Amino acid sequence: MTLIYFVRHAQADHDGYEQDQEKATNEDKPLSEKGKKDCQLVTDFLQDKNIDIVISSPYVRAVDTVSPFAKTIGAGIETIWDFREREKGKGVKFTQEYFENQWRDFSHKLSNGECLSQVQERNIKALQNVLEKHKGKNIVIGTHVVSLGTIINHYDNSFGFEQIRKIGNPYVVKMQFDGHRFLSYDMIDLFDVLFKT
Repeated sequence: MTLIYFVRHAQADHDGYEQDQEKATNEDKPLSEKGKKDCQLVTDFLQDKNIDIVISSPYVRAVDTVSPFAKTIGAGIETIWDFREREKGKGVKFTQEYFENQWRDFSHKLSNGECLSQVQERNIKALQNVLEKHKGKNIVIGTHVVSLGTIINHYDNSFGFEQIRKIGNPYVVKMQFDGHRFLSYDMIDLFDVLFKT
Protein backbone atom coordinates (compact mmCIF):
# COMPACT_ATOMS: atom_id res chain seq x y z
CA MET A 1 0.00 0.00 0.00
CA THR A 2 1.32 3.44 -0.99
CA LEU A 3 -0.22 6.50 0.65
CA ILE A 4 0.18 9.92 -0.93
CA TYR A 5 -0.81 13.12 0.82
CA PHE A 6 -1.15 15.83 -1.82
CA VAL A 7 -0.85 19.22 -0.13
CA ARG A 8 -2.29 22.20 -1.94
CA HIS A 9 -0.09 25.17 -1.03
CA ALA A 10 -1.08 27.77 1.55
CA GLN A 11 -2.26 31.24 0.54
CA ALA A 12 0.02 32.94 -2.00
CA ASP A 13 0.96 36.60 -2.00
CA HIS A 14 -0.70 38.04 -5.11
CA ASP A 15 0.30 41.66 -4.46
CA GLY A 16 1.99 43.10 -7.50
CA TYR A 17 1.44 40.03 -9.66
CA GLU A 18 -2.15 40.52 -10.77
CA GLN A 19 -1.38 44.12 -11.69
CA ASP A 20 1.84 43.35 -13.57
CA GLN A 21 0.90 40.64 -16.04
CA GLU A 22 4.44 40.38 -17.41
CA LYS A 23 5.50 39.31 -13.92
CA ALA A 24 2.45 37.13 -13.29
CA THR A 25 4.03 33.77 -13.93
CA ASN A 26 3.03 30.88 -11.71
CA GLU A 27 6.45 30.34 -10.16
CA ASP A 28 6.94 33.93 -8.95
CA LYS A 29 4.40 33.99 -6.14
CA PRO A 30 5.65 33.44 -2.59
CA LEU A 31 3.40 32.71 0.37
CA SER A 32 1.54 35.57 2.01
CA GLU A 33 2.04 36.24 5.72
CA LYS A 34 -1.19 34.34 6.40
CA GLY A 35 0.02 31.52 4.18
CA LYS A 36 3.26 31.24 6.15
CA LYS A 37 1.31 30.93 9.40
CA ASP A 38 -1.12 28.40 7.94
CA CYS A 39 1.75 26.05 7.05
CA GLN A 40 1.55 25.00 10.69
CA LEU A 41 -1.79 23.33 9.88
CA VAL A 42 0.02 21.15 7.35
CA THR A 43 2.81 20.29 9.78
CA ASP A 44 0.38 19.43 12.56
CA PHE A 45 -1.75 17.24 10.30
CA LEU A 46 1.18 15.28 8.86
CA GLN A 47 3.06 14.84 12.12
CA ASP A 48 1.69 11.36 12.95
CA LYS A 49 1.43 10.03 9.38
CA ASN A 50 4.83 8.28 9.32
CA ILE A 51 5.94 10.12 6.19
CA ASP A 52 8.94 8.64 4.37
CA ILE A 53 9.37 11.02 1.41
CA VAL A 54 8.62 14.71 0.78
CA ILE A 55 8.22 15.84 -2.83
CA SER A 56 7.02 19.13 -4.28
CA SER A 57 6.32 21.17 -7.33
CA PRO A 58 9.37 23.42 -7.82
CA TYR A 59 7.32 26.59 -7.33
CA VAL A 60 8.24 28.43 -4.16
CA ARG A 61 4.74 28.55 -2.67
CA ALA A 62 4.42 24.75 -2.86
CA VAL A 63 7.93 24.09 -1.52
CA ASP A 64 7.51 26.58 1.32
CA THR A 65 4.20 25.00 2.38
CA VAL A 66 5.72 21.55 2.98
CA SER A 67 9.17 22.74 4.07
CA PRO A 68 8.32 23.32 7.77
CA PHE A 69 7.00 19.76 8.02
CA ALA A 70 10.00 18.32 6.16
CA LYS A 71 12.31 19.99 8.67
CA THR A 72 10.51 18.34 11.59
CA ILE A 73 11.34 14.87 10.23
CA GLY A 74 14.76 15.80 8.88
CA ALA A 75 13.76 15.16 5.27
CA GLY A 76 14.93 16.89 2.15
CA ILE A 77 12.43 17.94 -0.51
CA GLU A 78 12.66 16.44 -3.99
CA THR A 79 11.25 18.87 -6.54
CA ILE A 80 9.62 17.48 -9.68
CA TRP A 81 9.06 19.88 -12.56
CA ASP A 82 6.01 18.09 -13.93
CA PHE A 83 4.05 18.66 -10.70
CA ARG A 84 4.07 22.42 -11.38
CA GLU A 85 0.86 24.39 -11.78
CA ARG A 86 -0.82 24.95 -15.15
CA GLU A 87 0.92 27.51 -17.29
CA LYS A 88 -1.61 30.24 -18.05
CA GLY A 89 0.85 32.04 -20.28
CA LYS A 90 2.28 35.53 -19.91
CA GLY A 91 -0.17 38.34 -20.36
CA VAL A 92 -3.14 36.12 -19.41
CA LYS A 93 -5.26 37.76 -16.75
CA PHE A 94 -6.94 35.20 -14.52
CA THR A 95 -10.72 35.38 -14.67
CA GLN A 96 -13.48 33.14 -13.36
CA GLU A 97 -14.68 32.66 -16.94
CA TYR A 98 -11.25 31.44 -18.08
CA PHE A 99 -11.10 29.02 -15.15
CA GLU A 100 -14.61 27.66 -15.79
CA ASN A 101 -13.99 27.29 -19.53
CA GLN A 102 -10.90 25.19 -18.89
CA TRP A 103 -12.79 22.86 -16.57
CA ARG A 104 -15.68 22.49 -19.01
CA ASP A 105 -13.34 21.74 -21.91
CA PHE A 106 -9.95 20.15 -21.09
CA SER A 107 -8.65 21.21 -24.52
CA HIS A 108 -9.38 24.93 -23.93
CA LYS A 109 -6.30 27.14 -23.75
CA LEU A 110 -4.83 30.36 -25.00
CA SER A 111 -1.98 30.30 -27.47
CA ASN A 112 0.84 30.58 -24.93
CA GLY A 113 -0.66 28.49 -22.12
CA GLU A 114 -1.56 24.91 -21.26
CA CYS A 115 -4.90 23.17 -21.51
CA LEU A 116 -5.98 20.91 -18.65
CA SER A 117 -5.43 17.72 -20.64
CA GLN A 118 -1.75 18.71 -20.96
CA VAL A 119 -1.54 19.48 -17.24
CA GLN A 120 -3.23 16.19 -16.39
CA GLU A 121 -0.98 14.16 -18.69
CA ARG A 122 2.28 15.44 -17.21
CA ASN A 123 1.03 15.25 -13.61
CA ILE A 124 -0.17 11.66 -14.00
CA LYS A 125 3.12 10.69 -15.65
CA ALA A 126 5.02 12.22 -12.73
CA LEU A 127 2.73 10.46 -10.26
CA GLN A 128 3.25 7.08 -11.96
CA ASN A 129 7.01 7.59 -11.69
CA VAL A 130 6.67 8.37 -7.97
CA LEU A 131 4.56 5.24 -7.43
CA GLU A 132 7.18 3.15 -9.21
CA LYS A 133 10.12 4.65 -7.32
CA HIS A 134 8.57 4.78 -3.84
CA LYS A 135 6.28 1.76 -3.74
CA GLY A 136 4.87 1.05 -0.29
CA LYS A 137 5.94 4.41 1.17
CA ASN A 138 4.02 7.25 2.79
CA ILE A 139 4.61 10.31 0.64
CA VAL A 140 3.85 14.03 0.77
CA ILE A 141 3.60 15.97 -2.49
CA GLY A 142 3.35 19.78 -2.39
CA THR A 143 1.13 20.86 -5.25
CA HIS A 144 -1.36 23.35 -6.72
CA VAL A 145 -5.11 23.44 -7.09
CA VAL A 146 -5.36 22.88 -10.85
CA SER A 147 -2.66 20.23 -10.92
CA LEU A 148 -4.27 18.45 -7.99
CA GLY A 149 -7.73 18.76 -9.52
CA THR A 150 -6.61 17.14 -12.77
CA ILE A 151 -5.04 14.25 -10.85
CA ILE A 152 -8.28 13.63 -8.95
CA ASN A 153 -10.26 13.92 -12.21
CA HIS A 154 -8.07 11.26 -13.80
CA TYR A 155 -9.30 8.74 -11.22
CA ASP A 156 -12.79 10.21 -10.70
CA ASN A 157 -14.18 11.90 -13.81
CA SER A 158 -17.10 13.33 -11.82
CA PHE A 159 -14.61 15.68 -10.15
CA GLY A 160 -14.81 19.06 -11.88
CA PHE A 161 -15.30 22.78 -11.51
CA GLU A 162 -17.77 22.69 -8.61
CA GLN A 163 -15.58 20.35 -6.60
CA ILE A 164 -12.30 22.16 -7.23
CA ARG A 165 -13.79 25.40 -5.92
CA LYS A 166 -14.01 23.78 -2.47
CA ILE A 167 -10.26 23.16 -2.20
CA GLY A 168 -8.85 25.80 0.13
CA ASN A 169 -5.34 27.03 0.98
CA PRO A 170 -3.84 24.82 2.34
CA TYR A 171 -5.71 21.57 1.73
CA VAL A 172 -4.88 17.86 1.72
CA VAL A 173 -6.05 15.05 -0.55
CA LYS A 174 -5.04 11.57 0.59
CA MET A 175 -4.78 8.91 -2.12
CA GLN A 176 -4.21 5.19 -1.65
CA PHE A 177 -2.60 2.93 -4.24
CA ASP A 178 -1.76 -0.75 -4.48
CA GLY A 179 1.25 -0.59 -6.75
CA HIS A 180 -0.02 1.55 -9.64
CA ARG A 181 -3.64 0.61 -8.97
CA PHE A 182 -5.69 3.48 -7.56
CA LEU A 183 -7.83 2.50 -4.56
CA SER A 184 -9.42 5.60 -3.04
CA TYR A 185 -9.09 9.25 -2.13
CA ASP A 186 -10.16 11.43 0.79
CA MET A 187 -10.63 15.20 0.78
CA ILE A 188 -9.30 16.80 3.98
CA ASP A 189 -10.12 20.41 4.83
CA LEU A 190 -7.39 21.35 7.31
CA PHE A 191 -9.43 24.23 8.73
CA ASP A 192 -12.32 21.85 9.37
CA VAL A 193 -9.94 19.38 11.04
CA LEU A 194 -8.64 22.21 13.22
CA PHE A 195 -12.09 23.08 14.52
CA LYS A 196 -12.99 19.42 15.16
CA THR A 197 -10.00 18.73 17.41
